[in-house]
Amino acid sequence: MDAAALNAWLVLCRAAGVGSAAVAKLLEAFGSAEAACAASAAALRGAGLSTAQAEALRKPDDEAIARDLDWLAGPRRGLLTLADAAYPRALRDIAQAPPVLFWQGDAELLGLPQIAIVGSRTATPQGLENAQAFAAELARRGFVVTSGLALGIDGAAHRGALAADGYTVAVCATGLDRVYPARHKALAHEIVERGVLVSEFPIGVQALAENFPRRNRIISGLSLGTLVVEAARESGSLITARYALEQSREVFAIPGSIHNPQARGCHALIRQGAKLVETVDDIFEELGPLLGPLLGTRVAKDSSPAAEAAPAGRDPQMEAVLAALGDELLDLDALLARTAQPLVAVQSALTRLELEGLVALAPGGRYQRLHRDV
Repeated sequence: MDAAALNAWLVLCRAAGVGSAAVAKLLEAFGSAEAACAASAAALRGAGLSTAQAEALRKPDDEAIARDLDWLAGPRRGLLTLADAAYPRALRDIAQAPPVLFWQGDAELLGLPQIAIVGSRTATPQGLENAQAFAAELARRGFVVTSGLALGIDGAAHRGALAADGYTVAVCATGLDRVYPARHKALAHEIVERGVLVSEFPIGVQALAENFPRRNRIISGLSLGTLVVEAARESGSLITARYALEQSREVFAIPGSIHNPQARGCHALIRQGAKLVETVDDIFEELGPLLGPLLGTRVAKDSSPAAEAAPAGRDPQMEAVLAALGDELLDLDALLARTAQPLVAVQSALTRLELEGLVALAPGGRYQRLHRDV
C-alpha cells in the first residue's frame, strides 16, 4: 500500500462517527479510500453520510494520524484494509466488517483456520484448566486459537495454544500501543513473538466499555466456531456466541455443575442449540473437515477420553475427598460433613491433592476437583 492510500485509510479510521457501515457506503460510491477522502462535502452527503460525518472526513486529525504512522513504522507491525487481498476472508464475510485491522506479530495467521475460545474473566480453576487443555489440543490439531486477551478463560486459551507450540490470535479492544489488562503485558509480548495481536482501533484508544462488544464480533468473525468454556448468565462471552450465530458460525459450550454460577451461561447456550462439548472430538465432528490441507500438519496426540488413573500411593483419605467433591464447589465444612474424617486428615488430603493438580481452591474459599480429559 502506498503512502497516499495508507493515509486515506487512516483518515477513514479516525473520522468521528464514521463507522463500518459508513465506510462501506463510501467504498461503494467512490471505489477507494483515496477517492472518498478527496470527495467534496456535497458528494459525501450524496453517498449517504451525515453533515457531521462529511465534516469529520474533510477535517482529519493529522496529529493522531501521524502517531498511527509512527507506530506502524515499527517492526512486525502493519495495517490490513478491506482493499487488501490478505484481509481475512472469514472476517470480510460478516456484517459491518472492520474497515481496517492494525496488527503486530505474524499477520499471516489471520488467514488460517481459527477457533475462538472465550469465557468468564472470573473463571473457576476447573474452567481455566479446561480452557488451557482444549486450546492446547486444538492447536496441536491445526487450529489457530483466537481470543480476547482478557483475564480468566481468554488468557488461559492463549497460554494453552502457546504451551502446545501452536499459534494464537489476540483481538484487542484498545489501540495496540497499550495492553489491557495491564496484567497481561508479558502474555501480549509472547503473543507478538509467536502469534499476532490485532485491533480495529487506532493508536491511543483506551479500554472503553463500548469497545468490547465490537471486539467480540471480530473474535467470532475470524473463527470457524466459538467455544464457550465458562460464562455467567450475563457474561460478555454470550455476546460473542450471539455474534457467531448471526455470522452462521458454529457455537460450542462446555457444561458444568448445576451448583457453579459460571456454568449457567453455557447451559443456556446448550438449551438454545449450541453443541455440548465433552472432548475435542466433539468439536472436530463439526469443524475438522473444514481444516482441509492444514489438518494433520502438526503432531496430534490421542485426545480420546480416558479414565483418570489414580497415581500409585494415593491414600484412601485422598480418594474420599475426591469422591466427596465430585463436580461441586465445596467449602471445608461441607467436606468434613461428607467425608466424616478428622479436620487434620481432610486438610492434609487437600494439600496433597492440590500439589498433584487434582484440586484447586476457588473464589469464596471453596474447593473444586480438576478434571484433565479433553
